[in-house]
Amino acid sequence: KVLFNSDGFVYNEVRELSGRCCEIMQYLREKDIEERTEQVRRCVGRRTVQTQAGGFMPAKDIGIDLGTRNSLVFSTGRGIVLREPSVVIYDKDTEKIRAIGEEARQMAGHLSSNMEVIWPIRRGVIVDYNVMEKMLKYFISQAMGRRAFRKPRVSISVPSGITEIERKAMEEAAYQSGAREVFLVEEPIAAAIGAGVDITKPFGNLIVDIGAGTTDVAVISVGGVVVSASVKVAGDNFNHAIMNYVREKHSLFIGEDAAENIKIKIGTASEEADLRTMEVKGRNIITGLPKVATLTSEEIRTALREATGQIVEAVHGVLEKTPPELAADIMDRGIVLTGGGAMLHGMDALIEQKTGVSTLTVQDAMLVVAAGTGKYAEIMSRM
Repeated sequence: KVLFNSDGFVYNEVRELSGRCCEIMQYLREKDIEERTEQVRRCVGRRTVQTQAGGFMPAKDIGIDLGTRNSLVFSTGRGIVLREPSVVIYDKDTEKIRAIGEEARQMAGHLSSNMEVIWPIRRGVIVDYNVMEKMLKYFISQAMGRRAFRKPRVSISVPSGITEIERKAMEEAAYQSGAREVFLVEEPIAAAIGAGVDITKPFGNLIVDIGAGTTDVAVISVGGVVVSASVKVAGDNFNHAIMNYVREKHSLFIGEDAAENIKIKIGTASEEADLRTMEVKGRNIITGLPKVATLTSEEIRTALREATGQIVEAVHGVLEKTPPELAADIMDRGIVLTGGGAMLHGMDALIEQKTGVSTLTVQDAMLVVAAGTGKYAEIMSRM
């Protein structure tokens, strides 16, 4: 409504109407902001719920334990989110990868001549960088889900003796896979973090990580490695030693899966008062016919003696090079065993017997490296 008098507009009423319009506009702005905020809140809530179903996921720290046989991925807030074999099926005709991880393992025994099974990591060493990069991209994408708000920080565990060229290749592969930041973590440090050891304190901790391809031994203090050694003797060597023993002593040919099963059921690194036995089926080397043999745990200890002896020597060598103050800490705190190979029965008892230092195999020994790798970035940021 516009009012006039002899002088034109009634200014006081116009000013009053103008003031009311400003109030209304301010109210509408505030209302719009509230509605938009509520929409964002509801959207974030939906995405948080969908994360549990593997859909949307905010950026988190991701830790990857790239093993010779198996790879594990740890995500902060979710734990172990992926555990698959480190294997790839490659199509030589199309020059493309057909399958990765568990799918590739299942296909491995049913391949045509144009297909090739590739294990890109052998004894802790990357032997095929292109395949490893694609496998790493696959693992990161699986851990992130279909969509993420921002790129994650990615930490990757590496053997103590990794070369600078291998480091660069690993970092580049992680960045190409969508990482925001990349940290390479030496396996003993990752194992210590995953085992619950506070590596930031000025105390010596001796970690022995026995994987499938390598065994890493390291003294850790104040977040770093003081003395270390890496030997290419680990779980795979145990399997091959069992296969060779059964072939030589029983004229029986068995596969690696059978050797792994023997190692788990009756394998031991130290003498036992009560022998355990197990029947094993395979092929007679002489006749080529099926054959059954009975093995004892003492036989397996004999078969593994050389391999376990080399690991003990590596531990002994690191202890000899350890500074006196840290050696005293290790005597008080003991030796920590991690990795799948550490689960061999009697391994901790053998090391304790040979070194005189109390030795303990951690719970969930196969998972601690992945867990520690995933927590590494956060711990280092607090130092």
